[in-house]
Amino acid sequence: MSRLAKEDILNMSISDRIELVEDIWDSIAAVPEAVALTDIQKRELDKRLDSYHKNPDEGSPWEQVRKKIQKRA
Repeated sequence: MSRLAKEDILNMSISDRIELVEDIWDSIAAVPEAVALTDIQKRELDKRLDSYHKNPDEGSPWEQVRKKIQKRA
C-alpha cells in the first residue's frame, strides 16, 4: 500500500479530499467492533436513535446532505 504525504493530501482538490475521507470512514465503518465507544457516546447514540424512532421524517437523508456539501465544493 502506498502512503500519502500530508503535502500530497493538501495538494488534492477539496472534492478529492472529501472522497478520501469518505473512503477512510467507510473502511473504519466496515469494522465497527474495532471502535470503542465511551458510555457517554453510547448514551448519545441511544438518545439520537430514540429521537429518530419518534420522528423518522425529521431531518434529511444522508444522500441529500451529501449533495448539498458537494455543491459547495
